[in-house]
Amino acid sequence: MNNLQKIKLTDKIEEDDSIDLLNILGKLADKWPWVIISIVLCFLVSFFYAKYTPPSYQITARVLVNDDEKGGGLGKQAGSLMDLGGLLGAKNSVDNEAEILRTRFLMEQVVRQMQLNIVYSVKNNFNSRELYNAPFTVNIIKGVDTIQANKLNIKRLGTESLLLSYKDIQKEIKWDQIFNVDGIGLLRISTNPIAKMTDDNYVIEINSVDERVAQLLKGLTVGVSNKLVTIIDLGLSYPIPRKGEDILNELIKKYTTANLEDKNAIADSTYKFIKERLTKIAVELGDVENEVESFKQQNKLSDMSEQGKLLVQNSGQFSSELAKAETQVTILTDLENYLKDESKNKRVFPTSLLPQDMVFSGLMNQYNALLIERDKQLLSVTESSPFIQNLDDQISQMRKGILANIQSTKNIFLVTSKKLKSQLGKAEGQISGVPQIEKNYLKLARNQKIKQELYIFLMQKAEETAISKTSNISVAKTIDPPKSGVTPVSPKKNVIYLFGILIGFVIPVAVIFGKDLMNTSISTKDDITSLTQVPVIGEISHNSSQDNLVVANQGRSAISEQFRALRTNLTFYLKKADEKIILLTSSMSGEGKSFTAINLGNILALAGKKVLLMELDLRKPGLSAKLSVNNDIGFSNYTISPDIHIMDIIKPLNINKNLFIISSGPLPPNPAETILSEHTPILINELKKQFDYIIMDAPPIGIITDAQLLSVYADVTIYLVRQKVTQKSQLKIVNDLYLNGKIKNIGIVVNDILSKYYGYGYGYGTYGEQIHKTFLEKISTFFKELIKI
Repeated sequence: MNNLQKIKLTDKIEEDDSIDLLNILGKLADKWPWVIISIVLCFLVSFFYAKYTPPSYQITARVLVNDDEKGGGLGKQAGSLMDLGGLLGAKNSVDNEAEILRTRFLMEQVVRQMQLNIVYSVKNNFNSRELYNAPFTVNIIKGVDTIQANKLNIKRLGTESLLLSYKDIQKEIKWDQIFNVDGIGLLRISTNPIAKMTDDNYVIEINSVDERVAQLLKGLTVGVSNKLVTIIDLGLSYPIPRKGEDILNELIKKYTTANLEDKNAIADSTYKFIKERLTKIAVELGDVENEVESFKQQNKLSDMSEQGKLLVQNSGQFSSELAKAETQVTILTDLENYLKDESKNKRVFPTSLLPQDMVFSGLMNQYNALLIERDKQLLSVTESSPFIQNLDDQISQMRKGILANIQSTKNIFLVTSKKLKSQLGKAEGQISGVPQIEKNYLKLARNQKIKQELYIFLMQKAEETAISKTSNISVAKTIDPPKSGVTPVSPKKNVIYLFGILIGFVIPVAVIFGKDLMNTSISTKDDITSLTQVPVIGEISHNSSQDNLVVANQGRSAISEQFRALRTNLTFYLKKADEKIILLTSSMSGEGKSFTAINLGNILALAGKKVLLMELDLRKPGLSAKLSVNNDIGFSNYTISPDIHIMDIIKPLNINKNLFIISSGPLPPNPAETILSEHTPILINELKKQFDYIIMDAPPIGIITDAQLLSVYADVTIYLVRQKVTQKSQLKIVNDLYLNGKIKNIGIVVNDILSKYYGYGYGYGTYGEQIHKTFLEKISTFFKELIKI
C-alpha cells in the first residue's frame, strides 16, 4: 500500500473516533423494551417513595437585632458608664448574631430541654409517622456515656403491661418499670394522660444528644436576606409543624436568655468588685473621720481662724482635683491587682469602673467575650481540650495587653496627682502665720475628703450597675413568631417523579454503553471499519442449528443467501481464469474457518464448479472431522512419501458430486517445514488444472505463520472475524498484513452475527419471508438479552 492510502486510512480512523449519534440511537432503539421497563420501574419506585416518605414542613421566624453599627434597634444605654449593652459591652453585629444562632451550643440546649433525642412514632402500613404527644413518655434514668442509636418497638398488652422488642430481644415490661437497654442505659416508660394509647405498633427512636443536634442543624437555616436592615430570617424543616414551631421558639428563647446572661455576668462581676471595695473604703473613711474628730477634741479646735479659712478656700479647688486623681489611681491600682491575681483571671472584668477616656474598651469587650465563651465550652469539653487551651492562650495575651494599658493610664494619673500636690503646696506656702495645729488639721481634712470622694464614687457606680442590670434587655426580639407553612416542602413529588424517569432512562443507557466500553471484542460493523480499511466482502449470520452444512440442508435460509452473496463478491477478486485458490485464515481458532470453508465450497459446487477443499491446518485439523472423512492419508503423506500420488489423497464428498477434499493426514512434527516442502508447489499446480476452485483451510495467522506461508499460492485471502469472539486488538494483524502488502487481495468475512444492529437486519427465515414474533416471544427474547447483558 502506498503512502497516500496509509494517510487516508489514518484520517478515516480519526473520523471514526467521533461520536456516532445515529449508532447511539440505533442501540437505544434496539433495546427499547428494556428502556421502557427501566423507566416504568424507576417511576414506580419514585412514586412509592414520594407516597410513603413523611412530609416535611418549613417553619419560619424573623428576629430583629439591635445592631448599633446600623443605627437600628431597641435603644441605647445612656449614662456616664461605658456601654454595658450588647455582647459584653460590644457593639452588636447582625452577622455575628446570625452565627450565634447557628451554633451547636444553642441547639444542644434545646435538645436537652425538650428531650428531642427521643422520637416517638406510630407504624402505619409501609412507614412510620412521628408523634408529638405520644401516649407514653420514656425517661432515661441513667444513660451510658455514649448512647448508641437504637429503635424500641412498643405494643400494648392489656392495661398494665407492654411488649418491648429491639434487635433480637423481646420481653414484657410493666408501666413505670425500670429496665436496661444495651447501648442506652436504664429506662422507664410512663403513661401520658394527654394522649390515649391504641393497639398500634409504636416505635421509640433514641439517639445521642450530639447526633440529634447534628440532624436538627441540617434542617436549620439562618440568614440575613437584606443587608440594609438588622433582621435575621430563621427556618427549620420538620415533619410535625407544631413541634417544629416549638423547637424554633425554644431556640430563640435560649438565644435571648444566653444574651441576657452574658450582660448580667458583667454586671454581677462589677457589682461584686464594687461591694468589696466599698467595705474596705468604708473602714478607711471611718478611721479618718475618727482621727479628725480626735484631733479637734485634743486640740480644742472648734473653729478655724480667718487665715485658715482663706487657706482652705484657696486650696479647695486643688484639693478637689487631687482627690479625683487619687481616686482614679486607687481604682486603677485595684483593677491592676485584680488582673494580676491568678485566682481571678478567669472571671469577667468589671468594665464600668474604667475611666471614660480610655481607648481600649474594644480590647476589654473581646477579653470578656473570650472568658464567657470559655465558660460555655467547658460545659461540653474539659480543661485539657485543645480548643480551651487555645482560648486560654488568647486570654493570657489579651490580659497582658489590658494590664499594660491600665498601668500606662495609671502613670498618667500619678503624674497628674504629683503636679496637683505641688500646686497645692505652693498655695499653702503663700499664706504665712497659720498656726501649726490648723495646718495639721488641713492635711487630715484633705485625706478625709479623698476617702469621701472615693466612697461616693463607688456608691454611685454600685447604684448604676444595679440599675443597668435591671434594665438589661436582650439584643434581639422576635418580630415574626415561628409559623409553619401550609404545604410540605418535601418530598417534592414532581421533582421526584421527573428524577425517577430520568434515572430510568439513564440506567439502561449507562448499562448499554458501559457494556460497549468494557467490551473488547468485535460487536458491530463500525468496530471493523474504524480499525482497518480492509474491505468486508461477506457477512454470515448466526447458525442457530448444530448443522455445519447449512447450504446443503437449508438451501433457502438466510445464511445460504449470504454465502451466495460471498460467492458473487469473490468473482470481483478472481477475474482471471487461472485465479482459483481461496485461502481462509483468522486471528485465532474458533472463528469459523472450517464452517465457512464447507459452506463456501458447497455453494460454489452448486453453481456447477468443481471445488476442492484442502485441510492445511496441520496442527489442529477439524475440517475432515466435521465432514466425517477418514484422515489416515492426506497432504502430509504426499509431501514426505514419493509413493503417494495426487489421486490417492483426493477424496470425493457425498454432499455434492462436484465437491472434493484433501485432508491433512497424520499430524507432522514440523508443520511449517511440511508446507515448505518442494512437493507443495507441484501439488498446487496440478490441482489448479483439475479444479475450478481450491479452498485452503489454513491455521490462524494471528498465532502461527503457516497461513502466511500458504498465502503465496492464494489468489484471494478471506480473513474470518467472528462477532463477540474476535478481539478488537486482533484487527491490527489484518491491518498490518494489508498496509504492508504481506498478503494480496485480502478481504474480511464477518461470521456468527447475532445482533441486528450490527449493520443490517437479519430477521428473516427463508429468503424473502420475514419472521413475525408474538408479543410473548418478544418479551422472552428481551429477558434473554437482559440476562446476557
